[in-house]
Amino acid sequence: MKTVKQLERHFKGLANHHRLNILLLVSQNPGITVDGIAGKLNCNFKTISEHTKKLVQAGLLNKKYRGASVAHSLSPYGEKFFNFIKNF
Repeated sequence: MKTVKQLERHFKGLANHHRLNILLLVSQNPGITVDGIAGKLNCNFKTISEHTKKLVQAGLLNKKYRGASVAHSLSPYGEKFFNFIKNF
């Protein structure tokens, strides 16, 4: 079982409507870039970039560099939180 500090990090990572939308979008579009996320959510690139950074720091998203762009996917914990949200 995770410590309460570890759980806090994950929950704080999702404590924003943009980050929840990003998590849900990435779950349906693994490998999506920040440009792709910004376009689909009709948001500013810089805003989405900051929120994806926080999700990566929270351990909920993985990123993989593809030349000049970065592909995002759910981490194992991101998948668990997605399933929790989906079944809530």
